[in-house]
Amino acid sequence: MNSLSKLALLSLLLAAPLLAADAGREPPVPVRTVAPEYPSDLRRDGVSGMVMVKCTIDEQGNVTEPEVLKSSNAAFDKPAVDAVKKWRFKPAKQDGTPVAIKVTIPVKFVCET
Repeated sequence: MNSLSKLALLSLLLAAPLLAADAGREPPVPVRTVAPEYPSDLRRDGVSGMVMVKCTIDEQGNVTEPEVLKSSNAAFDKPAVDAVKKWRFKPAKQDGTPVAIKVTIPVKFVCET
């Protein structure tokens, strides 16, 4: 899956609960994503995983208050949170006005051999 496809999938994951909850709200849209640093020992051992990072996207599109909701391996937690902190978004809007919103971002670690 190329970067654009991943970005489109992420946009859909972020938008789905918002669209169902409130038709007047526009979901946040990622404009810059940063891949997490893959722990070298886990890459070497062929370990893949997933971290669900809950955070707030503020009115300027910055990620704030990131925290791990669920993780397949604790060694992936810090790299996932560090990466998500660097992401930037076009902020969510309510009736055309930027608003802060809580989202959960899945961060995948896939060891490709």
